[in-house]
Amino acid sequence: HTQRVEAMGDDEIGHLGQRINAMLGSLEDLTQRVMAERAKSDRLLRNMLPESVCDRLKDNPAVIADKFDQTTVIFADIAGFTALSARVPADEVVRLLNELFSRFDALADEFGVEKIKTIGDAYMAAAGVPEPRGDHAQVGAEMALAMVDCVRRFNREQGQAFAIRVGMHSGPLVGGVIGVRKFLYDIWGDTVNLASRMESTGVVGEIQVTDETYRRLRHQYH
Repeated sequence: HTQRVEAMGDDEIGHLGQRINAMLGSLEDLTQRVMAERAKSDRLLRNMLPESVCDRLKDNPAVIADKFDQTTVIFADIAGFTALSARVPADEVVRLLNELFSRFDALADEFGVEKIKTIGDAYMAAAGVPEPRGDHAQVGAEMALAMVDCVRRFNREQGQAFAIRVGMHSGPLVGGVIGVRKFLYDIWGDTVNLASRMESTGVVGEIQVTDETYRRLRHQYH
């Protein structure tokens, strides 16, 4: 579409060449717009799904479901946020939560942890999915510690008094893509449930881990 013919002269051949060039120009413009829209769609998809999962879906749009034997799941909840949302304007609630969770997203990118989803004021992530890694527990611990520190800094900057409660568990799980609209990469299994229990029964400002995660970390962390 970037090619052009030589349209010389004012005769029938010259006019034909000009029409061909005009058609090629329109095709080139259309192709560029299609490529730009495709790139935009690709960026949106990669914001919703892990990059490797996006590539697999594009190559083969079949059901994606994988079993992972070694993972660490992290659940974090902002204590007191529900009470705050009842007395603060909605736009301010969303602004605060978006700012804080955007910082958590940056930490996930830094440590190579996969953000799974947010559920209200809860944040869920996993290490070792969708790409397995042997140091998943250590990476999860670094992420959890950084999240606790992040909330402290956020409070100083924003004049808030948020407290975070974090739970972690290490073990096998299943990960995959569900739905045909509003794609979501999710994880299932007892590992996920136990990590959630560690968070819900934990102490505000602390990271509660299961015995399995503790055994993996006890020689490296207090």
